[in-house]
Amino acid sequence: MTQLKNKTLLITGGASGIGKILGDLALEKGAQKVIVWDVDEKNFDQLMERSQTLCMQVDVSDAASVDKAAASLLEAGLTPDVLVLNAGVVTGRFFHDHSHAEIDKTIGVNVLGVMRPARAFLPAMIARGSGYLVVISSAAGMLANPRMAVYAASKWAVYGWAESVRLEMEQLKTGVKVTTVTPSYINTGMFAGARVNLLIPNLSPEKAACKIIRGIERNRVFVRMPALVYLIPLLKGLMPVRLFDLVAGKWLRVYKSMDAFTGRPD
Repeated sequence: MTQLKNKTLLITGGASGIGKILGDLALEKGAQKVIVWDVDEKNFDQLMERSQTLCMQVDVSDAASVDKAAASLLEAGLTPDVLVLNAGVVTGRFFHDHSHAEIDKTIGVNVLGVMRPARAFLPAMIARGSGYLVVISSAAGMLANPRMAVYAASKWAVYGWAESVRLEMEQLKTGVKVTTVTPSYINTGMFAGARVNLLIPNLSPEKAACKIIRGIERNRVFVRMPALVYLIPLLKGLMPVRLFDLVAGKWLRVYKSMDAFTGRPD
C-alpha cells in the first residue's frame, strides 16, 4: 500500500481537468505538497488558494524548461514522492490532414513530455530508494482508432515506455513503482464531441480521478477504465484482425467515436 499522507506530488498538466482533481484529492488524503506543472498559467491564482500548492509554468515538451524547473525543485529538496505524468493534447483528425506542427506538438507533449520529467527526477528517486511514477496513457494506447493516428501513436509509445521502465525499476530493486493508467474518453472537454455508448461511457473526471488515487494507494500496475478496457488485450490476442474490427468498429462503434469530435476550444 502507498499512503499519500505527508507526501509530495508533482502533477504535469495539473492546472485543469483531471490533473487538478487529482491534486485536490491528494490534498484531501493529507498530501504535504502538490506541485503543479502547466504551460498555461490562467488557473494558477485559483490553485494557489489551495493550501500547500506550488504552481510552476513548465513546457514539458521542452527539455530546457523541464530541466530548469526540476533543478530548482531538487535544489530545494523537493524530490516528488509521486510524479503524475498527466499532460496531454489531441488533434482529432485524419493523419493526412495533420500539419507537421500538430504532429510535433502531440509527440512533444504526450511522449517527450512524459519521458523528460521522469528522466529529471528518477535518479533522485532511485538514490532515495523510493518513488512512484503514475503514467496517464490511454485506451488508445492499445486500440487503434480513425482520426487518432498521431494521438494513438503517442499513447502506444508511452504505454511501452512505462512498461519497460516498470520492469527496469523492479529488476534493479530501486523501490520506484510505476502505474499505467489507460482510460477511454474522460469528460474534461479534451474529447468534446466524441461519441460514446453504454459499454464505453464518457467517464466522469471525478470518478476517474478517484480510481487513479485508489490505484496508487494499492500499487496497481494498471488502472483501466471502464471495465471493458481490461478485455482489449485479451480480445486482440484471441480474435482475428477482421473479427476484432467487426466487434470494435461495427458493434461497439469505436471506430466512429471521433467522427463528431470538436475538442476543447482554444
